[in-house]
Amino acid sequence: MIDHTQTQERVILVAVSLDESGHEDSTTEESLQELAELVRTAGAETVGQIIQNRERIHPGTYVGTGKIEEIKELAEELEANGIVCDDELSPAQLRNLENALQMKVMDRTMVILDIFATRASTREGKIQVELAQLRYRATRLVGMRSSMSRLGGGIGTRGPGETQLEVDRRRIHERISKLKKDLESVVAQRETARKQRMETHIPVVALVGYTNTGKSTLLNQLTGAGVLEEDKLFATLDPTTRNLKLPDGQEILLTDTVGFIRKLPHHLIEAFKSTLEEAKYADVILHVIDAANPNCYIQMHTVYATLADLKVGDKPVIAVLNKQDIANPEEQVKDLKADRSVKISAKNGDGLDTLLEVIEDVLREQKVYMEEVFPYTQAGLVQTVRKAGQLLSEEYQEDGILVKAYLPKEDYLRLMGKLGWTHH
Repeated sequence: MIDHTQTQERVILVAVSLDESGHEDSTTEESLQELAELVRTAGAETVGQIIQNRERIHPGTYVGTGKIEEIKELAEELEANGIVCDDELSPAQLRNLENALQMKVMDRTMVILDIFATRASTREGKIQVELAQLRYRATRLVGMRSSMSRLGGGIGTRGPGETQLEVDRRRIHERISKLKKDLESVVAQRETARKQRMETHIPVVALVGYTNTGKSTLLNQLTGAGVLEEDKLFATLDPTTRNLKLPDGQEILLTDTVGFIRKLPHHLIEAFKSTLEEAKYADVILHVIDAANPNCYIQMHTVYATLADLKVGDKPVIAVLNKQDIANPEEQVKDLKADRSVKISAKNGDGLDTLLEVIEDVLREQKVYMEEVFPYTQAGLVQTVRKAGQLLSEEYQEDGILVKAYLPKEDYLRLMGKLGWTHH
């Protein structure tokens, strides 16, 4: 991991561009820009970058031998003390590169895990990050062990060397087992809280989006949540849920989720499933998009691919085209998968009123309009309407209470059953 106690690390970014035509792929350049941002967030300095065009990644050393020499020379020239590769390296690639370069070798996954480790603040977040780190390390220990056995014995493979490795493996797996149990209890608490929320019938709106698109700024603007806002990747890691009153008086819960990113390590997707599942149980998804980012379409694709991994596919989506204060008005960004779109600037508050109205509309579309007279003998059911839906008006008449409201379909049918009325 990147050690923040040492003098600032100076690193060279290394990527392989897989383009059959032999030309550099523009997405590689964009991915490296993002990696530089990740490195900055982790506290290191990027001093140079090298891209190699290849038909496939070198199985032993990630890049070819010629490129390794080029990296060596550049590192000497720029006084770099490490490299960061843009893909997750296998244990063999990591070891071979370190041997060849005689310097620290990191990959994208290591940097992301390092950032997550410094950003997690809740118990759940910390458990999830440690779990992801240990799973990542466990795979590398296995690789080391297999390379030792391939040497066929001899100096360096006998006695304590292998025993220590076994001890490390056992400790890691014991720790993983403990963390899994701890996480299960935390997840159980989250499930209980989620069930209680569902019983209160308060709609849940989940903010999802690529990292650094302005989700936390939006949450703060709408609810005064006081969540950290920084122009850095993964500025907030732990999910935050806040109450929000819509203009029509309806209460909703607005919940933030961890930002998505390209090449998000599968260890992390696995570890953060319970956090990201907030989106799975939401009534509406707000897809926050950085409309000023030239790579916003690639970012959108990543978000939808991650949502598909989590099997979140049947929710109404509102595209929130953020950062309109700095976006190019000539370029009309569109999210073709969203049901509705709203242009906003979370930073200066533009378009937020419209956004709240659109949330109201989308929530209302999921409800049934009812206009019924409740007999005074069953006046208590008006409270059910108030709790489960959106009460527009109640008027006391001779024969009962005239109620006009919007109710979720299942609650409406349940109410009709209680009143002995047929659905109409």
